[in-house]
Amino acid sequence: MAEHETTLEATETAAITEPAAPAESTATDQDTQEIALSLWDQVFAFAEGLLRPWNAYQVLIAIGLLLLSFGLSRLFSPRLHHWMRTREGWPKWRYRYMLLLQRRMALIFFVVLIWIAVLVMRDITWPSRSYLLGIFANLASAWLIIALITRLVHNSFLRSLLRYGAWAWVTLVLIGLSEEFRQLLDSAALNVGTVRLSLWTILQAAVMLGLTFAVARFVSGSTTASIKKNDDISPSMQVLVIKFMQVLLYGAAFFIGLKIVGVDLTGLAVLSGAIGVGLGFGLQKVVSNLVSGIIILLDKSIKPGDVISLGETFGWINSLGARYVSVVTRDGKEYLIPNEDLITGQVVNWSHSDDYVRLDIFFGTAYGDDPHVVRKVAIDAAMSVDRVLRNPKTPVCHIVGFGDSSVDYILRFWIEDPTGGLTNIRGNVYLALWDAFQEAGINFPFPQREIRMLADDKYPEK
Repeated sequence: MAEHETTLEATETAAITEPAAPAESTATDQDTQEIALSLWDQVFAFAEGLLRPWNAYQVLIAIGLLLLSFGLSRLFSPRLHHWMRTREGWPKWRYRYMLLLQRRMALIFFVVLIWIAVLVMRDITWPSRSYLLGIFANLASAWLIIALITRLVHNSFLRSLLRYGAWAWVTLVLIGLSEEFRQLLDSAALNVGTVRLSLWTILQAAVMLGLTFAVARFVSGSTTASIKKNDDISPSMQVLVIKFMQVLLYGAAFFIGLKIVGVDLTGLAVLSGAIGVGLGFGLQKVVSNLVSGIIILLDKSIKPGDVISLGETFGWINSLGARYVSVVTRDGKEYLIPNEDLITGQVVNWSHSDDYVRLDIFFGTAYGDDPHVVRKVAIDAAMSVDRVLRNPKTPVCHIVGFGDSSVDYILRFWIEDPTGGLTNIRGNVYLALWDAFQEAGINFPFPQREIRMLADDKYPEK
């Protein structure tokens, strides 16, 4: 009997609690409407209060000070700009902030003037008669500070998002509407399983992610500059350390930002696994290029500044990316070669172990010229060219054959700056050979043919 009563009581309790979800949704909608109406009433009351005599006087004083600030800005801004143009040797960050101050000069004058007006009115009259001016002064000061701080963010979209978001929130705090506005945003929510997503949570996540990404970008930029100045680290290792550090910093910024907001990160494990499987199939080439880039950085087969040949492409490596390698040719073209091609294809690295590159040119002289003299003159001519090395790699000249009308030679010389071009140095050596052989009386042979015209009477017609 007791068990039957317990079962009946549980059934009744379940029947009572089942329709609670729609009631909760209705209550939430009513709360949202009540908060919105309360917020509107406060805004309307604040606007109505501006029509009171002393409040209207304060608004007029603030408008007058604002107009005066614009006039002073138009007067002093060109002079400050001219003074900045005369400054030489300043670092770039100082120029940027001075330019920021010049563009915000009207706001700076307004902050100074309105605080002077607030202090004077508080000294000579009742504090309530300078209440609005105090709010305007706090708002202007907050806007100026936000403008100066957000200048540290280099991304223009992120900087604008942080700036206007901070301005809006500070304005709500100073006029006393921040709590109602937060409740209004928090009441507009969507339940996804066990997770409750509200506009307030999304806004918090956007702001915190923006701040953490800005900090990560600043730390990454500072550390990158320090790493690039360290000559003890090889160029390829510098790129590897910088890429690894950027991935680590931005990944940490993302998860820290979500953790600060209160997002449960354990729920992302299954989702990230499913996304990883899908990306593995859909982005095979991308992943292959990423892995190939890491292998290139680790084995140091190529590095920034190396001169390489890959198929018909010849140039020097400008930068190593996560997905591709930038190769710049002598004619100014920049080829973005996928990392996978450098791993699987045949690459000629002209400066892998050292910067010395050997070049060969072929020429021939007449049989009447002394080969010993020709070899000496050719070597001296090559050494007279600026880019040709004399030590430790010395030019050499050898006979490689006896042709139909010339003695054939090969002249070998070395350079250490292949990025300066190969065709131009060959042309300079050929020109030096021409001048040297002309001065020494050495002849360049060329094919000669002798044609004899036979008399017609020796071959009578049949």
